[in-house]
Amino acid sequence: MNSESPKTLGIVITDGVGFRNFVLSTFLDEAARSFHKIIIFSGLPYSAFPELDVAKFTIVELPVFTETKKNWFWRKLKEVAHLQKHKTNPGIADNYEMNKAKSWSPHGLLVRTVYAVSSVFHSEKSILKYEQFQEQSFAADAVVKQYGQFVQEHQPDLLFFTHQRPPFIATLVFWAKKLKIPTASFIFSWDNLASKGRMAASFDYFLVWSELMKNELLRFYSFTKPEAVSIVGTPQFEPYVLPQFDISKAEFYETFGLNSEEKILCYSCADATIGPNDPLVIATLAEGIRNGAIESCQLLVRTSPAEDESRFAETKAKYPEIKWNHPKWELTREGHPEPWSQRVPTLEDLSMLKAILKFCDLNVNMLSTMSLDFMLFEKPVVNTAFGNGNNGLYNDQRFLHYEHYGNVVKSGAVKIAKNEDELFNAVNTYLENPELDLENRKKLIAMQIGKPLEKTTRACVEALKAIL
Repeated sequence: MNSESPKTLGIVITDGVGFRNFVLSTFLDEAARSFHKIIIFSGLPYSAFPELDVAKFTIVELPVFTETKKNWFWRKLKEVAHLQKHKTNPGIADNYEMNKAKSWSPHGLLVRTVYAVSSVFHSEKSILKYEQFQEQSFAADAVVKQYGQFVQEHQPDLLFFTHQRPPFIATLVFWAKKLKIPTASFIFSWDNLASKGRMAASFDYFLVWSELMKNELLRFYSFTKPEAVSIVGTPQFEPYVLPQFDISKAEFYETFGLNSEEKILCYSCADATIGPNDPLVIATLAEGIRNGAIESCQLLVRTSPAEDESRFAETKAKYPEIKWNHPKWELTREGHPEPWSQRVPTLEDLSMLKAILKFCDLNVNMLSTMSLDFMLFEKPVVNTAFGNGNNGLYNDQRFLHYEHYGNVVKSGAVKIAKNEDELFNAVNTYLENPELDLENRKKLIAMQIGKPLEKTTRACVEALKAIL
């Protein structure tokens, strides 16, 4: 870096997953070597952060911004117009249908108005106009003015957002534009562009996982210039190559009371909103192991960090032989409108997750990103989709048609189980031959993750430096 022109990087950490990706990785160390000063604008409380060098890092705890009805209306109109524009895409079409009003309450009438307006006006020009109205609607808000004071006080040369979707970040982008500060955003997850709604704001630059994700971004956000997009991989997987997150096999087995002579099948849960079939699949696996329909093995279940374990109480009582891993994510703030966003992972949990990936023999999950985690350790994966919309179960088979998951289906990297028999066959096949489909798994990883894990945070920092 040129010492004559020291630069300040502003980083916006919105939630616990951004904290995991950009605070618990080597990103801050890499950034500190390349920027004179780093300001962390945090949606988490100050107390959530580890001790940082105050000469290099300043943490600004952001007060909670609460949307008014007017703010919500323009944001929703922008988001639904985006869905309307791209609803030939299966995931976006599904999202479009799910967001429709179910009632005629005052809120339901507002949603219906949003859908009616966006059905006629949903060009990119219209979407950007809705964004302008959204900005005007919150410009005078006291909390938003406070955000502006923070940005003006610390004068970052670049504002980097670790997630592109949380609604409140539109207020910070608004100030960045007013103060002529360039903005960059990391695209948070593999499914965000091809199934979720509109980004929170219009950013100047983007950091993406892969060439695949770059192409999706250019397709869904036509204002984006190809040269403004950098392929960096994703730091969420970096702990898997860092020795400080290693624990021994003996400690892993002792923690869960596992038998070192038996194979381990890990079921990783979704959260309750999209994983209501989790208890059924877990019970199916447990019964299969009990009655010999599944080759002799142990079942370890990892629940979602976004929730507690209360919905599995009945399953635990019925199948005491199941081992459970409840992620150790700590709630950093009470009374927040989105409490899940205030949960942050512990170093202990990242170490335990790494051990699970390393020492388990097979993973089963409901079409989750966890498939990639296990594939990074060359482990076979079975994806379940038991609900079809007609059998009384939550319809998770519809996710098979989402674009991001279509890539998985086409890759041949996983086996898909739509019922008990398919699940037992897939599990037994992989337990007997874990190398099966290994080359397909490697190809899928190469397609989804564009940089080696060891080089991800360096690639992120280099991309941000190149902007200035």
